[in-house]
Amino acid sequence: MADVPFNPLDKRNLGESVAGALLKRPVLTLPPENAFTGAGIYAIYYAGDFGPYEPVARLNRDNRYERPIYVGKAVPPGARKGGFGLGTAPGNVLFSRLREHSRSIEQTENLQLDRFTCRYLVSDDIWIPLGESLLIERFKPLWNVLIEGFGNHPTGKRRQQQNRSRWDMVHPGRSWANLLPANPKSTEQILGMIADFFAGRNVQTISPEEAVIDEDDE
Repeated sequence: MADVPFNPLDKRNLGESVAGALLKRPVLTLPPENAFTGAGIYAIYYAGDFGPYEPVARLNRDNRYERPIYVGKAVPPGARKGGFGLGTAPGNVLFSRLREHSRSIEQTENLQLDRFTCRYLVSDDIWIPLGESLLIERFKPLWNVLIEGFGNHPTGKRRQQQNRSRWDMVHPGRSWANLLPANPKSTEQILGMIADFFAGRNVQTISPEEAVIDEDDE
């Protein structure tokens, strides 16, 4: 069978390029100490002592940072409406997103912010979804494909009609989430799903395609 000719403009190859660039970036505190401008993608790493996360935490200790617990993106407003945001100044959307995430973690009862770190890559808008999609497909980050809800906002669309996310069940503390009805799955059931996920047992996850979401629509 003939080899498929290499096409550097193939979507997967473009995504690999963006993802590879992110993984070469330095690991910083969450949020980074210095504010910056731009849109882009990011990976968040956990190396703490929350028991159910030990399988991923140990991969990120001793400066290894081998598996992110969450991958996300931040794009200018125009890109969120289905366009590319061309000509739209991104401002500090990426830094703001990382700062939002740090505040969510600080509000929880069982996570410590200083056990989280991040990498980020400022990028042109058009490449951001490709890089995010490939990183989620490659690493299957827990908070993307199983424990959804980390990126939720209190004012998100349909929020009042939704149940508490799995993330908020496992990590209670966000005041607005506590006002929502409990998730159909109990905390104990969700913790069991986490154990099954890390053990490689059969557990229903969110597909990479479904996991690539616009946090501002949550």
